Amino acid sequence: MQAAKHSDSMEEWSGDAFRSTETENSRKWNEDWREFESILDTGVKILNGEEDHGNNVALPRKRRVASSTYSNSGSGNHPNEAEGFQEQLKGFVKSTGELLEKLAQGCRDVVRQSLGGEDSVLVRRVGGMWAKFSPHMELVNQFLPEDRHPAHVWSVLLFVFFLTVAVLRTGTEQQEPAIKEVYSLSITADRIQLPDGRYIAYREEGVSASLARHSILVIHSFVSSRLAGIPGIKQSLLEEFGVRLVAYDLPGFGESDPHPHRNFTSSALDMIHIADTLGLGEKFWVLGYSGGGIHAWAALRYIPERLAGAALFAPMGNPYDSDMTKDEVRKIWEKWTLKRKLGFILAKRASSFLPSFYKRSFGKEIDHPIKSLSFTLGKKDGALVEQDFFIDFLHRDVQESVRQGSPAPFVEETLMQVNKWGFSLADLQVRRKLMKGFTWWFHSLFNEVQEVWEGFLGPIHIWQGMDDRVVPYPFNDYAKRMVPGATLHKLIGEGHFSYFCFCDQCHREIFVTLFGIPKGTISETFVTETVENG
Repeated sequence: MQAAKHSDSMEEWSGDAFRSTETENSRKWNEDWREFESILDTGVKILNGEEDHGNNVALPRKRRVASSTYSNSGSGNHPNEAEGFQEQLKGFVKSTGELLEKLAQGCRDVVRQSLGGEDSVLVRRVGGMWAKFSPHMELVNQFLPEDRHPAHVWSVLLFVFFLTVAVLRTGTEQQEPAIKEVYSLSITADRIQLPDGRYIAYREEGVSASLARHSILVIHSFVSSRLAGIPGIKQSLLEEFGVRLVAYDLPGFGESDPHPHRNFTSSALDMIHIADTLGLGEKFWVLGYSGGGIHAWAALRYIPERLAGAALFAPMGNPYDSDMTKDEVRKIWEKWTLKRKLGFILAKRASSFLPSFYKRSFGKEIDHPIKSLSFTLGKKDGALVEQDFFIDFLHRDVQESVRQGSPAPFVEETLMQVNKWGFSLADLQVRRKLMKGFTWWFHSLFNEVQEVWEGFLGPIHIWQGMDDRVVPYPFNDYAKRMVPGATLHKLIGEGHFSYFCFCDQCHREIFVTLFGIPKGTISETFVTETVENG
């Protein structure tokens, strides 16, 4: 009996213990499931069992979708399925955004560690050079952030600058503006063919070859053409002095064919071929205006035996010429506007941008040649360029210069100017030639040796306006220093255009300086002498 009671007690105790354990396990499972649910739950709940039970249980994502599909399989609409997909998409986009944000933060931290600290790699490498250069930038550095090393700030600024230039360069290459068509490519000018097959266009004024007392070959300036010649020169003045004036288009300008490998030597050789073909005589004068002056200097260097003399009007030089003193360089650069300075810096340091630069400039120069000038004008120049006749002349001249639509000749001209010429102006000085070699020494033992002179022996005249903002006068102070035999005419109050263009009195003064008293043409002189002697 007692054993039976004991057995019943044990069964009751075992049942209570089992139920207690089951209850405890259920409680723990529910707590674990609620924690798991708080992590994975996206806010979507489904019915567990029949709808009328009213018990909602949150399930993991995979089970939730399956249950939702199962519970609504008998209906035509699936609201729970649609809602689940939208929420999943939102969650995916949000997670992707957070991942990208973390990636961006990581990249930012790497950049900060590389560039931002005093002990960064960039600061360590640039700091030494910056220590030497920074005293010259003290005024600008005052405006920089105080919590950053100047080397770091300037490196970031330079990086942004070059990145911007690269982006602009890419955009320029992808979308080049169309060049305005100003003329048809039909040939309208007189042309001659050179030995290499190229054609050179030219324009002739004055007296004919048989009557000419003096022949002048004119080299036009930058963004100009043969149509310029001596702007406004009177036919009567040319006849009075017996002058034959021939202006030609440089290779690639106007109607002249481009030269595949143009340099100063080829430029001088072109002049010889033009002179021989057109019959300018054994010796002729060369006239260079502004940018054409560099070719006149080349002619004096490479073909001096063919030249009777040279007339240069505000001849352009090389702003990077190593023979210039620091004071001469400073005086030249301080006369230019910021835009003009940037143009020369671009040509010297980043010449790959020049084709796009000139291509974009063509339309502006054609439509508004005065407004497109990259320099300011003095008083006399400013008054001249406002005249209708000058605007018409400049418009026609600029149109003709760019008619081929290619920036290549303009790039070539600029690069020839700012790079080494292959000769120095000092080479034009008249000086005794130093003879060397055994043959010369042996010859001098038995024969009287005549002195040999080198350099240009003829007259060189340079006219320079002192109010010239295009070619500052220090350029030709330097030229006079390098070529002491040249005559420098300093024109007080004159600018770049005012003395050379459309000035009858100026043209007469020029011819008197070059040729003396006018004697007319050769035939007129012959008739006059015959009458006097008859």
